[in-house]
Amino acid sequence: MVFSGEAKGKPIAMLVYSSTKQQFIDDVRANVISDIITNEVARKMNRNSPRGEIVSWENSLRFMMSVLLDEAIPPSAGVAVEYNIPLTNRRVDFILTGKNHQRNDAAVIVELKQWQSVEVTNKDAIVRTQLGGAVRETNHPSYQAWSYAALIEDYNETVRSESISLLPCAYLHNMKQADAINDPFYENHTERAPVFISPDALKLSKFLSQHIKFGDSNHIMYRIEHGVIKPSKNLADALVSMMQGNAEFLMIDEQKLVYETAIDLAHKATDRNKQCLVVKGGPGTGKSVVAINLLVELTNRGMMTQYVSRNSAPREVFKKKLTGTRKKTHIDNLFKGSGSYTDTEPNTFHALIVDEAHRLNEKSGMYQNLGESQIKELISASRFSVFFIDEAQRVTLKDVGTVEEIKRRAHECGADIQELELASQFRCNGSDGYLAWLDHALQIRTTANTDLNDIDYDLQVFDNPCAMREAIVDKNRKVRIPAKMNSDSGRT
Repeated sequence: MVFSGEAKGKPIAMLVYSSTKQQFIDDVRANVISDIITNEVARKMNRNSPRGEIVSWENSLRFMMSVLLDEAIPPSAGVAVEYNIPLTNRRVDFILTGKNHQRNDAAVIVELKQWQSVEVTNKDAIVRTQLGGAVRETNHPSYQAWSYAALIEDYNETVRSESISLLPCAYLHNMKQADAINDPFYENHTERAPVFISPDALKLSKFLSQHIKFGDSNHIMYRIEHGVIKPSKNLADALVSMMQGNAEFLMIDEQKLVYETAIDLAHKATDRNKQCLVVKGGPGTGKSVVAINLLVELTNRGMMTQYVSRNSAPREVFKKKLTGTRKKTHIDNLFKGSGSYTDTEPNTFHALIVDEAHRLNEKSGMYQNLGESQIKELISASRFSVFFIDEAQRVTLKDVGTVEEIKRRAHECGADIQELELASQFRCNGSDGYLAWLDHALQIRTTANTDLNDIDYDLQVFDNPCAMREAIVDKNRKVRIPAKMNSDSGRT
């Protein structure tokens, strides 16, 4: 049996193959499993599978069939192949569903790899292996399997509310030696998601039978696939705790007004009453501070929200500020590139928070040939969208983010639109006057600040960057540096 679900207003949960253990074994033995998967990928993903991918499926699934021959694993257990986690581009290779010894619903996530060897690195959860014709660094498969289980649990309310246990593991069926993949350096990850290699087929069978004792009589995979998408309380609590006491995210003055207005619009927004907010502000006005506060608060209120930017740099900065290594996966899915929504169903999200909206492109993809309009796609994909914008910071001809373009696209999507502005600079003393002078000097706009008179700035020109650094260090020794102030990316 093969199926996938589509529900209005919900993301499509893509599942390529779903059946019972016995039917899966029969399909593999009849040499039709790769044909079934190839046809479903073409039908659902509208793409052809390269020969290498087809061979990979054939090999890996034949090994999994051998593992499932263990009679202790019930014939009516469920088998799912190539499950696309909603709101992500991540795919789970293999899932076995059924009931455990306590007759509670359970799903074992199996990450399949064809690797023959790996090398240990000094980076947490990172190994080196042969990929794409070269030795590259990549995630340890145990970490990958665990992170997928954590991602499903973080965003699938059905899994949480119906207490479906998720058990991750990895199977490297071509690997003969386990020393590197099971190196003590990776023990934290292999304990959470055990890794099995070629000689461990019987151990994997035992692991599966320990967690899947009885068949799947409750359509577990169907419920996972069609589950309600909503961030977990644990995720929201983690974000809130990371923000508390962090002076960099403190809001003041106009920032608070923008924040509260956005919260109000997010609650008003519905599928038929879409809301759009444009927030204008120059560098140092705290646009990104408000954006991150909104991401945390809306997530805390159970709204499926993502922070969006065209460039990866601001996303990576905030991810590092909001997470430690072990929790990174939990918040990764909150941060996305602006080209991630070309195929997103309308109103999939409660809110999308678009930072540096002036850097948005018309189309997406490496060759700028995907989608119709990034602005329109963002507004369409969410009930509420907020665009933080500084039109003066458009730096290339491809940058199409303007207030007028956002208004035009909002009108096309039937969204009500409001405008607010952040005017005060928070970077340092005299910022307003200094930036006005800088705009004038760079001929960005004509201002009254034609010089730096009456502005408390010490402007020096250095021929050597090392000399500049020494001068800054010397000033820091003489003046006590105050706590970091609000900031977002801008001109320097």
